[in-house]
Amino acid sequence: MGEKIDTVKAGHRKMWALGDYPSLAAEIIPSLGEVLVRAANVTSGDRVLDVAAGSGNAAIPAARAGAKVVASDLTPELLEAGRRKADADLEWREADAEALPFGDAEFDIVLSCVGVMFAPHHQAAADELLRVCRPGGTIALINWTPGGFIGEMFATMKPYAPPPPPGAQPPPLWGDPDHVRTLFGDRVTDVTARRQNIQIDAFEKPEDFRDYFKARYGPTIAVYNNIAGDPDKVATLDAALADLVRRHDKGTSPLTVDWEYLLLTAKRA
Repeated sequence: MGEKIDTVKAGHRKMWALGDYPSLAAEIIPSLGEVLVRAANVTSGDRVLDVAAGSGNAAIPAARAGAKVVASDLTPELLEAGRRKADADLEWREADAEALPFGDAEFDIVLSCVGVMFAPHHQAAADELLRVCRPGGTIALINWTPGGFIGEMFATMKPYAPPPPPGAQPPPLWGDPDHVRTLFGDRVTDVTARRQNIQIDAFEKPEDFRDYFKARYGPTIAVYNNIAGDPDKVATLDAALADLVRRHDKGTSPLTVDWEYLLLTAKRA
């Protein structure tokens, strides 16, 4: 079992090192980290852990707010990109979201911005978020919803992706408030869950969006790598992703699409 988990995690690390997720996070969704930090009420002196932090989209604004921040992620390439761009003092730690190398109740606030949702075993990851948060502390999450644009993008790519490892659950389930409440159970109080949108207007055409993700977004690159030997499948997926953007486009210039996410906060019981 341990060897299988190690193989799964090695695959995840490799996937997120593909392309250039740090540039995508900085160019397309930089505001999400700020939204999460505000929702968590991060203040000076708070001990904050950002789980699956990537290149620090939430960790860096938390550190700017004066918190003592640890940014943890499974993929060292993302952490290194965060170190290079950080304009605040924080610690960067390589760590598995399902087995965090921190003590019980070590942090006042535990954050994750479209990060922990990609850990394959949701209950294990949720248990770790709770374990490292002190009683009365805050857990704050932003996750893409199943019915929003990114959730639909994953559904569109799924037929072309390699089969998920045994026991893995779909990432966008973390954007379903009932799923997250089930994961946390009675170990949290004061749960608030709001669906919100981030407006994306960085692309002129649907094909521009698709090609940007094909070049930069690890999960999309991995799917295309899986079908690289089948030109018909590549062409079909190319068309499906462009059509997805067209369906969500608000009909303005430049092309404008809302990406729905779930903003959830809770107190550790």
